[in-house]
Amino acid sequence: QGQLVESGGGLVQPGGSLRLSCAASGFTLDDYAIGWYRQAPGKEREGLSCISSSDDSTYYEDSIKGRFTVSRDNAKNTVYLQMNSLKPEDAAVYYCAELRYWGQGTQVTVSS
Repeated sequence: QGQLVESGGGLVQPGGSLRLSCAASGFTLDDYAIGWYRQAPGKEREGLSCISSSDDSTYYEDSIKGRFTVSRDNAKNTVYLQMNSLKPEDAAVYYCAELRYWGQGTQVTVSS
């Protein structure tokens, strides 16, 4: 049984940075495309980014393009989401997912 666990969320001031981690157990992340999602209170979950399994090509939703970067560390079986220039509207619970598994989420709060 596979599992994904996110970490790295927290409170950050506007303009600040956070790096979220998505660690896998029970399967090899490198074999699968991994997506990052977020859900703010009262809003639907939205897809933000993904990294492919074949060539590590990436996709970014327009609102995060140029500010967020997704990457892999295969040795650590972990995918990262580097988030820079954070805005109050980026505040949400962030999730990573593979087709079969979702993490439990990590809270990101952006406030001064």
